[in-house]
Amino acid sequence: MSKNKSTVYSGIGGQAVLEGVMMKNKDRYAVAVRKPDGDIDVQVEEYKGIGGDAGIKKLPFIRGVFAFIDSLVLGMRVTMHSASFYEEDEEEQEDKLTKVFGSKADDIMMTFTVVLSVIIAVSLFMLLPFFVSDLLGKYIRNASVIAILEGVIRIAIFVAYIVAISLMKDIRRLYMYHGAEHKCINCIEKGRELNVKNVMRSSRKHKRCGTSFLLFVVLVSVVVFFFIRVDNMALKLLIRLALVPVIAGISYEIIRLAGRCDNILVRIISAPGMYMQRLTTKEPDADMVEVAIASVEAVFDWRAYLKENFGRSFDDDAEEAVEGQEDCADEETEIAADKQGESADNENEENDTNKAGDGL
Repeated sequence: MSKNKSTVYSGIGGQAVLEGVMMKNKDRYAVAVRKPDGDIDVQVEEYKGIGGDAGIKKLPFIRGVFAFIDSLVLGMRVTMHSASFYEEDEEEQEDKLTKVFGSKADDIMMTFTVVLSVIIAVSLFMLLPFFVSDLLGKYIRNASVIAILEGVIRIAIFVAYIVAISLMKDIRRLYMYHGAEHKCINCIEKGRELNVKNVMRSSRKHKRCGTSFLLFVVLVSVVVFFFIRVDNMALKLLIRLALVPVIAGISYEIIRLAGRCDNILVRIISAPGMYMQRLTTKEPDADMVEVAIASVEAVFDWRAYLKENFGRSFDDDAEEAVEGQEDCADEETEIAADKQGESADNENEENDTNKAGDGL
């Protein structure tokens, strides 16, 4: 059996949800959630997205806009599903909404939430830096300097937002499931059998992560806005809003390329996003990995994928174990470093807590 250590694109992706993981393969997705009683609930559905199978959704740059919208819609749908297992007042809320909107209550609520999320994101990462840089323009007359400052402010706001979110204890478990999602995909795309042991020693960072996509959006917007200069305030604002889909389309093509190639240029481009994932992913426990594996197996035949791309049949367990140990050496070193960083962060949090307690 020939050994292939390279990464082979699998086509699956996903996201973390409340106490679970969603995995999507083509038009099918599965949501696996660890219920309060400890069992794993797996729901499999089909989602073709906005526009269905329309040809325009396959055109470069345009497809990125559709993919972004679809990720928001599907993300909100699976998040609401996972939350339904833990919200005690869920049924009462649904009854109130149904009385007002009828059978379309869920769709209306989801649409409202997605639109609100987009408005908040655009306001925070696009409009706020614009208005702050415009105020600085009263003191700085150089247009190029103002454009650069706007970009720096945008990047600073994005990084500050990610850091602030990562410090919230309630978000930590979500980020652990996020890590489990990445580990499963990395395990498969490295040609390893999908089991808890192999997944646990796989990397929790992935080049096609949504964190990397959002960072690309911010960075691409910095470059695009730098070269677009108009004096009229209203027109300048309108252009920025109009270019949001364009920026999303460009960013999608970059991250799509990153997910399919592994050359030095792609690694350099992907490095900032991979580094940011140190904040948005955490090392999961074995129970979380079991949930992620259940989600993968519901929509993806990983055995057929490994046989086709790596020639793995898993008849020889001993050989597979040796290869897995060799392939995972570098990633285990990376995981150990990440765990040391997390331990330091946890120690700092405990020290802060103790200091706060001493002051009471």
